[in-house]
Amino acid sequence: MTDMQTKRTLVLGASGNPARYSNLAVIRLRVHGYPVIALGKKGGLIGDVTIETEQKSYPDIDTVTLYLNPENQKPYYNYILSLHPRRIIFNPGAENEELAHLASSKGIIAQEACTLVLLSTGQF
Repeated sequence: MTDMQTKRTLVLGASGNPARYSNLAVIRLRVHGYPVIALGKKGGLIGDVTIETEQKSYPDIDTVTLYLNPENQKPYYNYILSLHPRRIIFNPGAENEELAHLASSKGIIAQEACTLVLLSTGQF
């Protein structure tokens, strides 16, 4: 398995709207070969990825990348932490000190960054 194949990524706040950054992130993650789970309010498809609407348990989540504002993240706190990701990426507009602190206290890396920039610079 390559490093990419092991970096299973959950995109939280995924949207079927091509104008949304979460949509572009799913597409770019797939282009780079990452396995992606998309979770959003409305179901649909982004390329070959189905947008899930239920908080299901997924094994081996490496990264949760957030495209929700802090207020909309609150109902997902326990869910995100229950996935035991290696890191949470807080994309611009999703920065959240409260969740970052909760994550850090559980040994999860809380990173304020842009998934699209990380991918384009090879730092993902």
